[in-house]
Amino acid sequence: MLNVILDTTSRKGLTVLCVGAHSDDIEIGCGGTLLRMKSMISELKFHWVVFSAAGKRAREAQESAELFTTGCSKDVVLKQFRDGFLPYNAADVKDCFEELKTRVEPDVVFSHWGGDAHQDHRILSELTWNTFRDQLILEYEIPKYDGDLGRPNLFVPLDSSIAETKVQYLTNSFVSQQDKRWFDRKTFLGLMRIRGMESNSPSGYAEAFYARKVVLAPSV
Repeated sequence: MLNVILDTTSRKGLTVLCVGAHSDDIEIGCGGTLLRMKSMISELKFHWVVFSAAGKRAREAQESAELFTTGCSKDVVLKQFRDGFLPYNAADVKDCFEELKTRVEPDVVFSHWGGDAHQDHRILSELTWNTFRDQLILEYEIPKYDGDLGRPNLFVPLDSSIAETKVQYLTNSFVSQQDKRWFDRKTFLGLMRIRGMESNSPSGYAEAFYARKVVLAPSV
């Protein structure tokens, strides 16, 4: 359960780093989990970094980040790297991570799954692991045409109200994406429903993550 992995029973606050390649990635991948964390933890500090967000997409990213982190301390950083070209700007992207680690000490990091078919997603996953070696890293999934969904090993059950709120925030915030056939509530609810079935979630909904390395250190 989330409260065991994040040890929320023994701490008041939590610092969370969210890394996304594109304006809606964080929200699609872990938006429901972030909303659940808000309901469980009294003090949350979010560091929210999007690497490819320019023009209208930057405005949408800012507005959506505000929705998902309402009531919490936050630092939203929007970069303007060219969509689809992050691996070809790897040195500059790496510099961003090096700067990030000097000012952020997260308890948990949400980033892309390393097996994702999108090249921008994969490079950010790799650099996340290169940079944050002592933190819990949870890799989220993004549904897409490539059909690259895998077998995640960590699940976060979500109340149906949280699942619906996530979808509402997504569809209201990212108007520029609504002409894409995959960007709709059926896609987002459908994936959460499948992961909810796999994890036997009481509500039927869940988000899923890849947890390559988890260290449990029970207090005595």
